Amino acid sequence: MNLMEQIASAKPTFKGKNILTWLDFTQSDLSELLAKAQHLKENPYSSSMSGKTLAMIFEKSSTRTRVSFEVGMVQMGGHALYLNSRDIQIGRGETIADTAKVLSGYVDAIMYRTTSHEKLKELAEEASVPVINGLCDVYHPCQALADIFTILELKGRLNGLKLVYVGDGNNVAHSLMVVSALMGMEMVVVTPEGYEPNPTVLKESQLIAHRHQGSVKVSHDPEAAVKGADVIYTDVWASMGQEDEQEERIKAFNGYQVNQSLMDKAKEDAIFLHCLPAHREEEVTAEVIDGPQSAVFQQAENRMHVQKAILQAVIGYS
Repeated sequence: MNLMEQIASAKPTFKGKNILTWLDFTQSDLSELLAKAQHLKENPYSSSMSGKTLAMIFEKSSTRTRVSFEVGMVQMGGHALYLNSRDIQIGRGETIADTAKVLSGYVDAIMYRTTSHEKLKELAEEASVPVINGLCDVYHPCQALADIFTILELKGRLNGLKLVYVGDGNNVAHSLMVVSALMGMEMVVVTPEGYEPNPTVLKESQLIAHRHQGSVKVSHDPEAAVKGADVIYTDVWASMGQEDEQEERIKAFNGYQVNQSLMDKAKEDAIFLHCLPAHREEEVTAEVIDGPQSAVFQQAENRMHVQKAILQAVIGYS
């Protein structure tokens, strides 16, 4: 079945649904979104979102999330409304429930970039329009979908590939674990002791991986873990809100930098990914991130294409 046949035959499983974590979805759901994303990347302009509006609430600063969602809506003929939490009433004591209900009367979907997964869930429970997780403290689903879309473009498949994530067991790692498990990949999270992924997310990912002939493991040995890797991925050692831990984390993550020596221990055609922003010469060397194996800017662009696919799926289009 070719791409267009996949899209045409796909069941409307997403319309009206929230996208908070990929734990709520199946392998076929992700495959549907990846097919949509490929079609939209090849055919970027349409009127599919004509008359539709996306509200974007930001509690954390953003480059890729804001620009990719906003431009994506414009390319599909819709409108995106930027709402900084400091500028709307949610930042002055209005409840999340009230905000959700008010916005539901104005817009067709809400994207929320927040500090708390609990706040995200509350907004989703109270809203009558789809809510998309633009990032929270536990998950980053849009990033992970862009990541596997990029891997699929470069490798031609996902099932059976080995993805090694070197760094903090954070929200990016969590969502990568879930999507890798769903797509039958082998994923290893390599992190210092004390910085492992959330044990509940790890267990759920491992159960999913088992069903799809994949695996999700945790290691503390970068050099051993990257052997046979098709993809090496890293993120900053101190995420937004953890700046006061920067010096402590630099010490803890000593030996976990992705440099050319580490890349050379993976497969010869291994690719390097990073969700950005990057701190060159901390978690990754300039030689790697700016080198021939790096696909970070293709990966960043793909945020827009997969998010357009998500928007079309949850809002619906003609």
